[in-house]
Amino acid sequence: MRTAAVSAVVLSATLLASGSAGSTTATATAASAAGAPPSVTDSLPMYEPKHAAYDVEANDVFGLAVLSIAPVEVAAAPILPRPVAGLDQTQMNNAAAIVKQGRAQGIPEKGLVVAVATAMQESDLYNVASPAVPSSLKLPHDGVSADHDSVGLFQQRASQGWGSVPELMDPAHSAMLFYSALSEVSGWQGMSVTGAAQAVQRSAYPGAYQKHADRAEAVVAALT
Repeated sequence: MRTAAVSAVVLSATLLASGSAGSTTATATAASAAGAPPSVTDSLPMYEPKHAAYDVEANDVFGLAVLSIAPVEVAAAPILPRPVAGLDQTQMNNAAAIVKQGRAQGIPEKGLVVAVATAMQESDLYNVASPAVPSSLKLPHDGVSADHDSVGLFQQRASQGWGSVPELMDPAHSAMLFYSALSEVSGWQGMSVTGAAQAVQRSAYPGAYQKHADRAEAVVAALT
């Protein structure tokens, strides 16, 4: 048998083994029968993508493919603030929302401490709903507390004009309302923590806020 014919038979067998020969084998066989060596171009198998989901590129004569897959970016988990001053993670997250909102409004550190101390007294830094306000129970909340229609971190009341229930149940928005009210208090920067907090909250227990001042300072320091 001539050398060209042997080469054609070997090539055909190789293509059949790789599952790629198809009609090209007939072309190679016909060429050998005519006594002429098969053209390399004529003997190349037609390339078909192996999988539509990949960007596939053929890089050899037997139709073998190299898969080029773009790396998938995985979003990093948010970094949560490390709890301090005896707070749990939920409380610390709420304190962080209060501090972040205050900084966005340009509130000085003293005001951040007043706000955190106020939320410590009013809700123990939990975003609480109230059975007296059924709609609040359908919104994201950390617990339930009953004090008239007071809701949220600062126990603000929609009936007293603080805002809508969804606004009061949003930690950032409720903090914004608190800071806005605090900013309207003349000379609050020179007041004690309890004096400034009471000027906004008008609580039945005006002296209750001061006991949270030290812890509030530690929390604010950890978040700024």
